[in-house]
Amino acid sequence: MKSWIFIIIIFLSPFCQAQNDVLFDEAAKAYNEGDYELAIDNYKHVLESGVHSASIYFNLGNAYYKLNEIGPSIYYYEKALLLDPNDNEIRNNLAYAQQMTIDDIEPLPQTAISRMVSRVMNILTFDQWAYTSIGFMFLFVSLYLAFYFYRYADKKRLAFIGSMICLFFAALSVVMAVLQYQEYNKTDPAIIFASETSVKEEPNNRSITLFNLHEGSKVYVLETLQEWHKVKLADGKNGWIPASDLQEIKDF
Repeated sequence: MKSWIFIIIIFLSPFCQAQNDVLFDEAAKAYNEGDYELAIDNYKHVLESGVHSASIYFNLGNAYYKLNEIGPSIYYYEKALLLDPNDNEIRNNLAYAQQMTIDDIEPLPQTAISRMVSRVMNILTFDQWAYTSIGFMFLFVSLYLAFYFYRYADKKRLAFIGSMICLFFAALSVVMAVLQYQEYNKTDPAIIFASETSVKEEPNNRSITLFNLHEGSKVYVLETLQEWHKVKLADGKNGWIPASDLQEIKDF
């Protein structure tokens, strides 16, 4: 039975891919013609088929931005950036959308070392760092074998130095992959979708309102209790808001 299911999936996958390509092209056409709502519908149909990519989320962000819907726009830009952290176009469009938010949230200051590590770590995603480490390990093995088989001292020296450099960068890539993976797992970013929401001291409507947040603001979910999320801001403030007022970015 399982073999038949596998054969059916293999048989149907080209048709699904073709349908997704048609939807993507129709969405792009609708966007270029200014029909942003139709473009959004088509892009979301592609997502419903299980296809996720930075380009789809980026285009969704653009379409929502054109409709002046800042919360969804930032939400999809953030999802695109999560998949492709080195895309400057995504970063620039996200920055434009963030300028239209009401809340001015200043991140807590970082030390110079923390900023440097964070900058290097975010060059690649954790899986890209893992692939990079494999590449450097392959180079290390190749150069070490060359060192072993070379006869001349100068070539052996160069091969040995090159292999040690590759080993260093392989180890560095593994460290960056682990740090990036830990960072990915310990944070649960989300975007406020409500036009305005009250951040409460406790998870109930009778609790004291600590402050208000508005559409497009980014928060980090710390814990969940029934229909409430405890969130933290980049400036260190925290409190409880209704789960319906935000959308988590990592809900792929």
